[in-house]
Amino acid sequence: MKIFRLILLILHLGILFLLLGTLLNAYVPPKIFPWFNLLSLGFPILIISYIILTIFWVFSWKKRAFVFMFAGLAFINPVKRWVNYSSDKKEEGDIKMVSFNTRNGILGKNEIKEYLNSQNADVILLQEDTGIGYSFEGYNKANLPSGISVFTTHKIISEKIIEPKDGERVPAIQVDIEIKGKIYRFIDVYLHPFKFEKDMVRLNGSSDDNEQKIKDVVKRLIPTFKKHQDQVGLIRESIDSSPYPVIVAGDFNSVPNSYEYYQLSEGLEDAFLTAGRGSATSFHDYKFPIRIDYVFSSKSLKAVSYVVDRSVSLSDHYPVISKFSVSDK
Repeated sequence: MKIFRLILLILHLGILFLLLGTLLNAYVPPKIFPWFNLLSLGFPILIISYIILTIFWVFSWKKRAFVFMFAGLAFINPVKRWVNYSSDKKEEGDIKMVSFNTRNGILGKNEIKEYLNSQNADVILLQEDTGIGYSFEGYNKANLPSGISVFTTHKIISEKIIEPKDGERVPAIQVDIEIKGKIYRFIDVYLHPFKFEKDMVRLNGSSDDNEQKIKDVVKRLIPTFKKHQDQVGLIRESIDSSPYPVIVAGDFNSVPNSYEYYQLSEGLEDAFLTAGRGSATSFHDYKFPIRIDYVFSSKSLKAVSYVVDRSVSLSDHYPVISKFSVSDK
């Protein structure tokens, strides 16, 4: 029994160090050390394992349980980025926005258009709508040929493509919109996709095939993390240079606690942490829980609701709907 507990203790310590590695994504960019970003993908499994082992030590009446419980406090906010239970907000909100990766409308262009029309949102941010050419009655569209679209019922002041420096696809667009006498900068984000197919990540009974699949996945992940670093830098310039309150939303192709999450949320509020309830999982093509769609905002904008609308399956993403109240500050 002592050997068994020693093995569990070593395992528990190992998991703790791996979890601490995910926190380093706030400081270490992928071009320097991409493996911390890789760890963030496994955060749900790591934290569940950590909690189970901590409970084991509690019921074993071991003092080390208190050490692991205390260390676990460092992961409260990282856990809340996946699952959160905020208090109910009574405000109706001044701005309603919808962010949705439409998957190029392959599951039903007309159904997507009907759904979005029914939302009566002030601003609609779409990703993966290349060649579809959505139009909504009563909405103005930012005319930026990038596969990323912004629609609004309000006046568009200016619009700009956030240009990549390497000739790659456009990672984001910025649109300044006047709403009720105030101007806000909306940044619609679509970071470089990993372009995985289910067969590429589905393990089978062959250990050799599984090992090769894992190697192929890692080979695809690492270069994409590095591309994201460059794209995030460009988007940060747009955020930091904005003379207006900012709302950053879209498909980040990155999980919570990743380098991308830490960098793009810096100085901004995660609307899910403020107003979300339940799971933030937004990508549902795999059984594994994945949150890659986000809404961040300046602190002068208070999120009063955040909903991942699982009532519709019009894409491999669920739409994300958020409302904000506007501070006079």
